[in-house]
Amino acid sequence: MITAVLLALSCGTSFPVIASAEKGKIERKEPSQKVMHTYRSMGDILNQSKAEDWRALDPANTLYLETEKGRVVIELAPEFAPKNVANIRALVKEGYFDGLAMIRSHDNYVAQWGDPNEKREFKKAAKKVDGEFTVKFKSDASFTRLPDSDGYAPQVGHVNGFPVARDPKTQTTWLTHCYGAVGVARGNETDSGNGSSLYAVIGHAPRHLDRNITVVGRVMFGIELLASLPRGKAPLGFYETEEERTPIKSVRLAADVLESDRTKLVVFRTDTANFQALIEAQRNRGGEWYKFAANHIELCNVPIPVRLIP
Repeated sequence: MITAVLLALSCGTSFPVIASAEKGKIERKEPSQKVMHTYRSMGDILNQSKAEDWRALDPANTLYLETEKGRVVIELAPEFAPKNVANIRALVKEGYFDGLAMIRSHDNYVAQWGDPNEKREFKKAAKKVDGEFTVKFKSDASFTRLPDSDGYAPQVGHVNGFPVARDPKTQTTWLTHCYGAVGVARGNETDSGNGSSLYAVIGHAPRHLDRNITVVGRVMFGIELLASLPRGKAPLGFYETEEERTPIKSVRLAADVLESDRTKLVVFRTDTANFQALIEAQRNRGGEWYKFAANHIELCNVPIPVRLIP
């Protein structure tokens, strides 16, 4: 039995049902100061969802970051950054992160982890990896586009549970810096990031970073362990002393962890009519409390629910 819904905001909110069952087709309604009262809430949508509305995480592309306070689960997206994801997997396989630390907590921005001294040896992982700020997209098959405009990209939407943007003119797409996004820290050179230092967004979405840094995945569980880290006092939120840093016990691929010890999660599929209905639940919130239907939502305000299965 499913016991929890994570990363889903305002589950009790209601909305006018205007989503078409046909994929990608959403009827637009003009903003109105009167909210309709024929609606399903996002909670209703999730409660009425079926097993096929959810997908399990891929163990081969799921990381378990173990800290003294608990486990952070990160799902990687190799289709958006194949070289960087491959190198992160290589680093994890060789135990690179074990015994390292959280090195930065920048308020309303990011939490970062890695080697504070940048002296740990690499074994088989590459020291230089090309930046993958964008990749070519091949089709519209799995892209669920939002109907609303975006200030950072011509089109935005979701692919396989990840918030993405894309440019039809260049046929490129990229993962966006929404809350929980995981990226590869780098210097000025585009190939100076190799996955040995990673960060997660823990504040308001810094979308200006899109197409400037390689984003490799998203925190699916345990984001509160990163968001609640003590803020660093040095510039950019870095910690100055070892005592300030939170140790990392280990980082493992879920595929290398006994099944009985895995965190069993499912994520709401973003290629279904029910997900489109969920989007409308947030674009046009109804019920007795709301008096104005916005008929708009920003990409990073669209919740992508995750369920923990006991």
